Amino acid sequence: MQVLDSKIDTASESFLANKVYMEAYVDKVRQVERKQLETELGYRPRAHQRGKLLPRERLALLLDPGTPFVELCSIAGYGMYDDSDGRFSGGNLITGIGTIARRRCLVIVWNYAIKGGTIDSVNVKKMLRIQQIAFRTRLPVVSLHESGGGNLANTSAMSDPWATQLFVEGGQIYGQQAELSAAGIPQITVSHGNATAGGAYQVALSDYIVLVRGKTQLFLAGPPLLKAGTGEDASAEELGGAEMHATVSGTGEYLAENDADAIRIAREITAQLPADPPLAHRGQAIEPPRYDPDELIGIFPEDRRTPVRIQEIIARIVDGSRFDELNPALDPGTVCGVAKIGGKQVGIISNNGPITPTGANKASQFIELCDQKLTPLVFLQNTTGFLVGTAVEREGQVKHSAKLIQHVANAKGPKLTILVGNSYGAGNYAMASRALKPEFVMSWPSARQALMGGAQGGKVMEIVTLKKWARKGIEPDDKMKQGLAGQSQMIEMGLETISESMFCSARLMDDGIIDPRDTRRLLSYLLDVALEARLRQVQPLSYGVQRL
Repeated sequence: MQVLDSKIDTASESFLANKVYMEAYVDKVRQVERKQLETELGYRPRAHQRGKLLPRERLALLLDPGTPFVELCSIAGYGMYDDSDGRFSGGNLITGIGTIARRRCLVIVWNYAIKGGTIDSVNVKKMLRIQQIAFRTRLPVVSLHESGGGNLANTSAMSDPWATQLFVEGGQIYGQQAELSAAGIPQITVSHGNATAGGAYQVALSDYIVLVRGKTQLFLAGPPLLKAGTGEDASAEELGGAEMHATVSGTGEYLAENDADAIRIAREITAQLPADPPLAHRGQAIEPPRYDPDELIGIFPEDRRTPVRIQEIIARIVDGSRFDELNPALDPGTVCGVAKIGGKQVGIISNNGPITPTGANKASQFIELCDQKLTPLVFLQNTTGFLVGTAVEREGQVKHSAKLIQHVANAKGPKLTILVGNSYGAGNYAMASRALKPEFVMSWPSARQALMGGAQGGKVMEIVTLKKWARKGIEPDDKMKQGLAGQSQMIEMGLETISESMFCSARLMDDGIIDPRDTRRLLSYLLDVALEARLRQVQPLSYGVQRL
C-alpha cells in the first residue's frame, strides 16, 4: 500500500492556532461533563447517609478494574429545557461500553442524583439510541436502575413535551426491550431503589433482575398515587419491596443485601454469558501511523471556509499511514480507499469538498467492493453536500446521489462515522450520519451538520424574498433592503448556531464529541465491537424471557 505524504507543518502559526481552538472546544465539552459530576457529587452526603452508592460509584464497581469505558451521548440535553450550563444534562443516564467479568457490555446507569433519574424527552431519546446500538452490536445490556418514573414537573410544551410529543417513543423503549430479549440479547438489571410506573417496566422487561433488600421499590403506582386513586394505604415496602418481589410476586431472581452486593451478583450473572468472540487480528503486531495521531488536534481550522486535505487526517489514523486509494485521479473530491486501523482492514470514504455525480458513483462502486468481503466502512465526513447546478443535473446528480444513499443504507458490513468538518444537506445522509443507522457516529469539535451552511441559507432566503417582491411588482427601497440584509444575517447566524457541534450532540445527532487525538484509538475499539457482533453467540426466542 502507498504511504501517504503529509504536508502539515506542525510548527506553523496556523497549526498552533488550530490546536488552541480545538483544545479550548474539547475543554468546553469536558466542562459540561464536569458539571454533571458536580451535581452528582453534591448528592453524596444524602446518598451515603441512606446507605446508597452514587451512580458513578456503582459504575466503578461494575466494570473490570483498569479497563476502558467508552461513554456515549454524554452531553445529551445540554442547554435544553431546564439546563443552562450542563448540570442537568446527560438525560439522567450514564451510558457507554465497558468490560464486565471480561465480557464487553453496553452499560446503562440511571443517574438518580440528577432529577431523581426521571424519564423525560432527552432520557427517552438516549435510551432509544442505546437500544439501537444494542441491536447492531448484540452486546449484553447491563443496567443499574433507579428512577422516579416520568418527570411530571416538566410536561408543558414550553418546558419539556415528553409526556405529549414523545409518549409513543417512550413506549418504544419497552417494545424494544422485549425485542432485544426475543433476539437473544441478554438484559441484566439491578433495581437499586425507586422503579415507579414506566421505570418498573424497564426493570420487569429485563431477563435477569437483582433486587436490593430494603432499597428496591418496584411498583406501577407508589403510595401517594395508590391512596389518591383507590383510598388504599400501603407502605412502599408492602407495595413493591425487594422481599415481597423475591418471595411473593416472583418479579426478580436475586436478592442482594446492598448496592455492592447487588453489583457483585450482576457481575456473576455476566460471567455466565458466552465469552467475547476471538478476532483474527488479535495478537498481531500493529504498525503505528508514521505521523503522530496527536497532530490531529491542529489540522482543522475554526474557519470552515479554509480547505483541509482529508488525506492528512487519514495519514494519522491508519496503520503505517498506508492507504490504497481507489482511482485517486477520478474526482479527487471524493476519497475512497482501503487501509488498516489497529490491524483491522477497513474501507474509508471521505471528502475534499462537495460530492459530484462522478464522486457518488465512485463511492457506490467502492461500497460494492467492500461488501464482497463485508469489510467495515469508516466515513470521515467533510462535505458541503451534493454539488448543484445545471451541468451536474444533466449528468444525473439526483439519481446518482440517490444511488449512493441506497448503497450506504444497505451496506452489509459495519459502518462507523466520524464527522470531522462540514456535513450539510443530503451529503450528511449519504456519508452515513445517524439518519442511515451506522453502528456509531462521533464528532470532532470542528464538525458542523445542518440542512445547509449559514451563508448559503441567508442568501437563499434573500433570493426568495427578492423574487416574491418582483412578482408583486414591488421595488424595494433602502429601508426594505436593510431589513432584508438583517433577515439574511439572522438566518445565517441561526443556521451557524444550530449546526455547531455541541448543539447537535445535545440533540443526539451523534454519539458524542471526541478529542481528535483519540480518533485512531477509539475507531480501533469500536471496530472490535462491530466485528464481534457477527460472531456473538445469541439464541433468538419466539418471545422474550418471561416470568410466570
